[in-house]
Formats: sequence, structure tokens, C-alpha cells
Amino acid sequence: MNWIDELKNVLGDCVRTDEATLQAHAGDKWHAAALPEAVVLATSTEDVSTAMKVAHAHGIPVTPRGAGVGYVGGCVPVRGGLVISTATMTRILEVNPADGVAVVEAGVLTADLQEACARKGWFYPPDPASRKESSIGGNIATNAGGPRCLKYGVTRAYVLGLAVVLADGSILTCGGRTHKNKQGFDLVGLFCGSEGMLGIITQATLRIIPAPPARAALHASFPRFALAAQAVQNVLQGGHLPCALEITDAFTLAAARRHLGPGVLPEAAQGHIIIEIDGRADAVAAELSAIADILRQTGAVDIVPAVTEEEVEAIWQLRREFSYSLKATGLTKLNEDIVIPRSQLVALVEFCESMQKETGIPVACFGHSGDGNIHTNIMVLKDAEGNDIRPPADALVNRLFEWVVRHGGSITGEHGIGLAKAPWFADAIGPVAMQLHRTIKQALDPTGILNPGKMGM
Repeated sequence: MNWIDELKNVLGDCVRTDEATLQAHAGDKWHAAALPEAVVLATSTEDVSTAMKVAHAHGIPVTPRGAGVGYVGGCVPVRGGLVISTATMTRILEVNPADGVAVVEAGVLTADLQEACARKGWFYPPDPASRKESSIGGNIATNAGGPRCLKYGVTRAYVLGLAVVLADGSILTCGGRTHKNKQGFDLVGLFCGSEGMLGIITQATLRIIPAPPARAALHASFPRFALAAQAVQNVLQGGHLPCALEITDAFTLAAARRHLGPGVLPEAAQGHIIIEIDGRADAVAAELSAIADILRQTGAVDIVPAVTEEEVEAIWQLRREFSYSLKATGLTKLNEDIVIPRSQLVALVEFCESMQKETGIPVACFGHSGDGNIHTNIMVLKDAEGNDIRPPADALVNRLFEWVVRHGGSITGEHGIGLAKAPWFADAIGPVAMQLHRTIKQALDPTGILNPGKMGM
């Protein structure tokens, strides 16, 4: 009996080998794809464990998969074999304000969990832009962030306990439902950000907090990007900690004006920021006014406040339109989620502008200025036949990563390494750290069957 027949014998209909299912599990939002030989649509931790035991016995490569909306090829089965999907494990098992926890299966969408918490007056803060389509398991595997992580932190800060299926099929439970836990090594932390290379996350116990009773926001334009960057520093140095603090450069603003039409943003705007605050209603009103004063003193030419839920959502829709505006240029964008120290923000944009002038390839910068996680989009030009001209754009990605590392930054803040950033990973973290990664991988997955090829391993 071959391994696929053995899987079907023990797992039945959740094992799929039809062409449509294989195609649907061949890639993510990155450009690479590869067909697996079989897919397990798991419905429980036990399903995942059973599938891993078969794969381990036969030495079959296994690619774990959540919702499949990553940007770095993290769930591309580059060595064929088996894909194990947790996307059908969508039960919210518990939302418990008394303990301040939620217990969910790995396939639960982030937005669905947030809505379940909100119905009880509670709050799950991590908010990746893809929250309506990304799953909790994938968020944990990449340690996803989002605009709110300036104040509330990234996914890792909310993971209290995990159920993880290891490479040999054994089931590990680590952490728990207490908010403090110092029993041994931080095994929960080990799997956060591990990109499916050390085990398959099937269930999570997450910290939730009381929902802030009020929120407000504003957006402001500046005649120079440097002033917008200075406003970010001034707001923070003024003692304010917004839950979100976003910045946008001149190229992106110009694309937005073309896409959205006149009047949405001032013609003179060369820099733009969005700020959201939350808390008690009276405190939010006072803080919004104080922040607006700081922006005026820094040189803002247009400040638009938002105090109702509809107004706040309209500002975030504008932020989402920035990405759509870049897509509307007709160019392919290479979305790099680099992170830099906040003090290097102006230097980063100046460096990107210099690359653009030198090569003619547009570079657009916008994102989470409060924590230095700037989405740097290299816009791939096209030839006369409409095909992407990739080599010069890829060369700019290489220059960008080299600059970021030299200036104390990171080549990824939330998307992960996967396939896309594997060529730069070892240089970014250094030889000792790279060897330690290999040692940990070898210890937990000695035959190398879990998500092979990712992170250059």
C-alpha cells in the first residue's frame, strides 16, 4: 500500500487527490506555486496527528497550510508530497471573559474571533490587514502584526497556549490559560513565527482584553514627507501612544489622487499620516485635540478628525485605498514589509527616492510608522508586450535589504521569510543565529519533512 492509499484508509474523505484541490493548495499570494501529491483537509488535531504519522513513516514532505493568503510562498509545497490544511478547523471553542481567554481552532479567521469577542464586550487586538481572510494558525505561524501593534503588540503577545502536532505525529500541548506561566522554556514562543517548520499549530488559547469603550482618529497631510516623519516623533515624544500611527509617501499619495479623483487629498500633500486612539470617551476627546495641536505645530496643512464609528472607518478605508491605488497603476508591486528604527524613517524614503531616480523604477513607501514597519513597494515596470521586467526590480529588492540590515533593521516584520526572502535570511541574522535555527530545526524535525525549503532550510 502506498502512502496516499494508507492516508485514505485511515482518514477517508478528508484526503483529496483531485486536480482542483491540488491546484487550490499549490500556492499563496506570492508568484510561485507547486502541486502537492495529496491534500488532507483536517477537521481535528487527531486528523493532523494521523496524517503526520503516515508522512513520517514514509519520509513524505509535508507543507502545513492555513488560509493561504501569505506573501512569501510560505505554504508552497516546493517538494510535492502532502499538504495538511487546517482551514476547515474553524470552531471558536470558548470566549471566556472571566479568565480573559479565547480558545480557537487554527482555521478560525481573525475577524470572526474579533467579532465573537466584541459580542461579549471584549477585544482581540491583533489586526493584520488580511484579518477577514487570514486564520489564527497562520497569524501565529508568522507572528502577524498590523496597525494596532504599536500600542497592543503583535500576535505573540496574545498567545497563552498551543496544541501543536510535531513531525512524528505526537501532539504537544504547551502554555495554558493562565496569563503568567514560567514553567520551563518558552515553548509557545518557539512556535510563534516558526512558519510551520517545527510543528503544525492546531489550536490556540489566546489572551483577550476588555474592549476600549471609545475610539477616534484623524488624518493629516504635510507639504514634505520629512514633516510627516517628524510629526510621528513629536506625537510619541509628547507622551501619546496611539493604537495606530500610519505614514504615506508622495508617490503613493499621487497614485491615490489619480485613482480616487481630486479633492480626496490636498494637491500639495507630499506626506500623510493616520492616527487612531482609543480608551475612555472623555480621555479620547482630549487626546485627539492635543494630538491635532502637535500636528499643526509640526506643519500639517490639512487635519481631518473622525469621532464617530463611520468616520473612523472612512479613514481606514482611505488607508486601504492606498494599496488599491498602487495596483491601479497597472504595475506589479513587490510588497516588502521591512522594519527600521523609527529614527531612520526619512533616510529610508530618501534612499528609495534615490533608487527611483537612478533606475526609473517607482518605489512607494507607506505603513506602520509607529513601529518602523514600512511596506516598501517596488513597482515592476513592463516591456512593450506587457510582461513584467523582473531582473532590475529584483536588484532593487537586494539593495533595499542590504540597506535595511546596515541600518539596524529587519527584512520582514510580519509576512515571514518563506521562499521569497530565504536568499537574504542568513546574512540578515548572522552565522551564529543561522546555525542555531538549523540546530532547533534538526532537533524537532530530524528528517526534515516539515515545510522543507523555507528559510533556506
